Amino acid sequence: MNNFIFQNPTKLVFGKGQITLLKDLIPQEKKVMVTYGGGSVKKNGVYNQVKEALKDHDIIEFWGIEPNPTIETLRKAITLGKENKIDFLLAVGGGSVLDGTKLIAAGIPYEGDAWEIVLQGQAKESIPFASVMTLPATGSEMNTGAVISRTETKEKYGFNNQYPEFSILDPETTYSLPAHQIACSLSDIYVHVMEQYMTTTGQSRIMDRWAEGLLQTVIEIAPQIRKNQTDYNLMADYMLVATLALNDMIRMGVSQDWATHMIGHELTALHGLTHGASLAIVLPATLRVLKEQKKDKLLQYGERVFGITEGSEEKRIEEAIEKTEGFFRSLGLNTRLSEEGIGEETINTIAERFNKAGVTYGEKRNVTGNVAKEILRSAL
Repeated sequence: MNNFIFQNPTKLVFGKGQITLLKDLIPQEKKVMVTYGGGSVKKNGVYNQVKEALKDHDIIEFWGIEPNPTIETLRKAITLGKENKIDFLLAVGGGSVLDGTKLIAAGIPYEGDAWEIVLQGQAKESIPFASVMTLPATGSEMNTGAVISRTETKEKYGFNNQYPEFSILDPETTYSLPAHQIACSLSDIYVHVMEQYMTTTGQSRIMDRWAEGLLQTVIEIAPQIRKNQTDYNLMADYMLVATLALNDMIRMGVSQDWATHMIGHELTALHGLTHGASLAIVLPATLRVLKEQKKDKLLQYGERVFGITEGSEEKRIEEAIEKTEGFFRSLGLNTRLSEEGIGEETINTIAERFNKAGVTYGEKRNVTGNVAKEILRSAL
C-alpha cells in the first residue's frame, strides 16, 4: 500500500426531511446564492423546501446550470455573485449543478477569467459552498472534484476546489427521477468504483473488499429500482453508494486508472453524449484492450463480483468483461459507438487531441492517444 493522507471534512446530512436543517447549517449572516439546474426541483418539491428553510436568510437565485456545466453559463453566475457580494453558495440539484457551483465559488474571489482556474486544475481561493443533492451519480457532494465544459472549443476538463461544507441527501428526492437519468447515474457510479479498483492486485485487501462491495450493491439494486423507485431504503442505498464511490475512501494507498473517464469526457465534449452513457461504451472496450495488463485484477473481479470460477484464465477474463458489458446493457444503455452514430472520424479526433496534449492515462500511464484509438475502435 502506498503512503497517503486522508481527510474529508464534508458533513453528510442524510435522510428524509433533512432539508429543513438548512436554516441552521448556513450561518444567518451569510449572503447566499442558491444555484439550480433546469427546474426539476420545482416539480419534486425540493425548491419549496429550500425556500422555506432559508426564508430568514438573505438569498438570491441563479438558474440554468446545464448537464456538463459550461464555462459560458458559469461566467454569468460569477458576475452575479460578484455584483451581489455573495459569500456562500448552495447548489440544489445533481452533480452538474454542484460541479458548476464549485467553479462559481472559486470564480467569485478570482480576478481573471474562471476558465483559467479550470486549466490550472486547482482553485487557490474559494468562498464556502454546500449542496442539496437530488441526483446521485458524481459523488461531487463529498469530494473536491468538478468537470467543466467549454462549448466554443468543445473541451471538457476537471479541476479541484475545496470540499463542500455540508451536503444534504434525502432519498425521497430521487423518487421522480427519469429512468434514463438513473441508468446513466448507475453507470457513472459503477465506473467510478472501477477506476479506483481495476488496476493491480495485492495493494490493499481493505480497498479491494470495499470496492467489490460497492460494485455488488450497484448490480443488486439496479433492477430493483426499475421495479420500485419509491422504496425508501432502496433509494437510500442508491444515494449512499454514489457518495461512497467517489469520496476518496476506496482509493487510500492504491493506484488508480481514470482512462475510461478521460476518453468518455471527449465523447461528451464532441457529441454531447451523457456522461454515464459514454462510460458504458468505453469501459468494456478499455478492459478488452488492456486485459493482459489488468489480467490478475480481472480474474479477481470476475470471481468476487460475478462468481466466475470455472474455465481457463482467458475464458474467465472474457466472461468478466462480457458480464460487465451485460450489466450496462441491463440498464438500457448502449455499449457500442456505432449505436450512437459515432465512427472513425471522432476516434481519430480524440487520438489526435490526446497526442497533441501529450497526455497519458491509466495506472501505468500508458494510455496514449494511440491506445485510446485502439480502445475506441474496440467499442465500434
